[in-house]
Amino acid sequence: MAARILVAGIGNIFLGDDGFGSEVVRNADLSPDDSGVRVTDYGIRGMHLAYDLLEDWDALVLVDAVPSRGNPGALHVFQAEHDDPDHDSGCDAMGVDAHSMDPQAVFASLRALGGRLPYTVVVGCEAGSVEEGMGLTDPVARAVPRAARAVEEIVAALRIPMGRELSREDG
Repeated sequence: MAARILVAGIGNIFLGDDGFGSEVVRNADLSPDDSGVRVTDYGIRGMHLAYDLLEDWDALVLVDAVPSRGNPGALHVFQAEHDDPDHDSGCDAMGVDAHSMDPQAVFASLRALGGRLPYTVVVGCEAGSVEEGMGLTDPVARAVPRAARAVEEIVAALRIPMGRELSREDG
């Protein structure tokens, strides 16, 4: 059975680089006809994401801007750790909270609703500016194609059934 993957772009397009997640999911080349993958631009609708996560997903790919560590446009791809409800998700380690949609709050809402968090990969880009205004700064805009490719590659890797990548005897 194929994996069910939710790709979620999050961020506020009215706060400059915070619109990164929205831009990436618009540019990722993922088939809308693939029933195993849903790509959604959640923007700042955290409760919408929490309710959608109540469905039985095998994986979540979360795309968001992260605060700059001095290198705007730098991409960071990491697995969020959320086995322990009292432990941070790994998102705080990169500071995934540059806007009003805090992934930690979404995860807490999902738990409160009785849901479980799927395996989660975060594709984050260091923001240059999250001041009011539309449009990405140049370094972040240049990172969008790389991030879209990363999302495509992550989804492709997640689609490989467990153990399949190790058995290449099919010829």
